[in-house]
Amino acid sequence: MNARSQIFEFAGELRQAEEITAALFHTLLFHRSLGKFHYKQEGSYSVGTVGFKDVDCDFIDVTYVQCDSEALDHVLRSRIVAFIESLQAGECGSGEISLEFFQKKRQRWLLPPDSIPWEVWMLKFQILHYANEQERQMSREELGELVGEKVRHVAASLNRQEYVPKMPNHSELDLIFDTSFPDIQPYLFKINHQEGKAAVTGASNVGSAMKKLFRDTLTL
Repeated sequence: MNARSQIFEFAGELRQAEEITAALFHTLLFHRSLGKFHYKQEGSYSVGTVGFKDVDCDFIDVTYVQCDSEALDHVLRSRIVAFIESLQAGECGSGEISLEFFQKKRQRWLLPPDSIPWEVWMLKFQILHYANEQERQMSREELGELVGEKVRHVAASLNRQEYVPKMPNHSELDLIFDTSFPDIQPYLFKINHQEGKAAVTGASNVGSAMKKLFRDTLTL
């Protein structure tokens, strides 16, 4: 099975990269999470509710919706912080982070289950350093519009009739969903990141274009 994949590219400050990642990954997990399953028997279950809340970003002009789950937020934030720290410590000024949804397939006795990805979302970043506050404010507005557009794109994409794993029987629940959270049940997912080694495609052009936009605006 070939996993669906999409790539988004951005250029901005480290703290903006952190908020952009949180906005898009929380949006994805909101649409890829269900309430806890409560089984009455093997093939009969009820599904709990998923709480949600609005989050206002501090360094880009955008508001997004996330699951109201402290445990899920903690896991996601820790992965994002690790990514940002790798960018900060690196010398290349670029990197990528991905959110992969997968399902497990049982193998023969004593062998661990196979992990089969079915959807992958990748964000690529070029880190910029603004010369002044005017550049920073322009970036805040431009990135806010871009992220808002991507959030709407994500919501539209996930509402299409495309493959998602079928609802499992109780004995197969852990092959499809992450049941470790006390208040929510997302599809199995993992987050990977790397710095420098994975150069951002066209990132130099993106960064140069934004800097040129700032310079041209300042000369008006």
